[in-house]
Amino acid sequence: MNQGKTVFAQLMSLIPEHELKKCINRYNGDFHSIKFTCRDQFMVMSFAQFTNRSGLRDIEATLTAFSSKLYHAGLKLMPKSTLAEINEKKDWRIYQDFAQVLISQAKELYAKDYFRLDLDNMVYAFDSSTIEVCLQLCPWAHFHHKKGAFKMHTLLDLRGSIPTFVYLTDGKVHDSQIMDDIPVEAGAYYLMDKGYVDFDRLYKLFQQQNAFFVTRAKDNMVYEIKEEREVDTETGLISDQSILLTGYYSSKYYPDVMRMVVYEDFRKGIVYRFLSNDFLLPAITIAELYRQRWAIELFFKWIKQHLHIKTFFGTSQNAVYTQIWIAICDYLLLIIAKKKFHLEQSLYIISNAVGLVLFEKIPISKLFERIKKLNINQEDENQLTIW
Repeated sequence: MNQGKTVFAQLMSLIPEHELKKCINRYNGDFHSIKFTCRDQFMVMSFAQFTNRSGLRDIEATLTAFSSKLYHAGLKLMPKSTLAEINEKKDWRIYQDFAQVLISQAKELYAKDYFRLDLDNMVYAFDSSTIEVCLQLCPWAHFHHKKGAFKMHTLLDLRGSIPTFVYLTDGKVHDSQIMDDIPVEAGAYYLMDKGYVDFDRLYKLFQQQNAFFVTRAKDNMVYEIKEEREVDTETGLISDQSILLTGYYSSKYYPDVMRMVVYEDFRKGIVYRFLSNDFLLPAITIAELYRQRWAIELFFKWIKQHLHIKTFFGTSQNAVYTQIWIAICDYLLLIIAKKKFHLEQSLYIISNAVGLVLFEKIPISKLFERIKKLNINQEDENQLTIW
């Protein structure tokens, strides 16, 4: 009989306990907590994320069903009323700060990973995802047309798909306003869609900070061509130009020359106009860089599908933000586990498999060896039910 740790315990063993305790103490998280601590809350909420529980009652029922296995997994049987109260009262910033600890660990682990465009520079994608909630239940989440929603603004390190910066706001906040808060590194590339074309911010935050941006031009942009370079049209490139903005305000906000690369996607028949302040990379690399921005769309899709944030276990801002930040921490634990356990599988396979065998005492590395023997791939999700 296998006497090792359960899969869930192996994942949770990656938690730096001292750092988590520091985050808890910073906000007096365990003040007057006798039976259930912040760590207990984190464990139960993580279990709910990995196993895709649908609500507080479902969490309690599932934990009760596996009560004989909870001790070895490091879990406690927590009544739904207790979990609801803890989610309302424990400060969500505890898990925001703890996520920063896990981000630092993940960035160190993936720092030397190969980037497909063979760039030594750091490459980040920045975007937001709107998550709808019921305004009557969550009156703090104002959006528009009597609807409720909040936004998750995320800066994603494309080496390892690590969310290095996450900022939660209500749905009315315009995406470009959060550009003022993102950490900008000199020499790094920042990939953004046209919703972030704010020439004043592009100039001050990136051009003047010696950082590079790649974004898309808006249709109403007014400019004049200062220089034109030859391109290989067989690659889809149409033109590579140096331009100067001529609009009354835009010319004042961004007085320097910019680069505009025009590219046609033959498969879709769509022409894109990319803007950048980098004049050294080949034009086709600028176009390819912007294509890498879609990694953040996949991140949002993945975290919504595989970590349970569509159904919330509370309605207050504190409860919702707590659930989001614990979900982000769980995502980070998975990508740390992927590297530390030398897993070749995608996060898609890892998350599906782990969620079904949390109480099994199987070394995670051997678990995926068994899955590999069964030739399970991303299209064979149904086969995972054999566990």
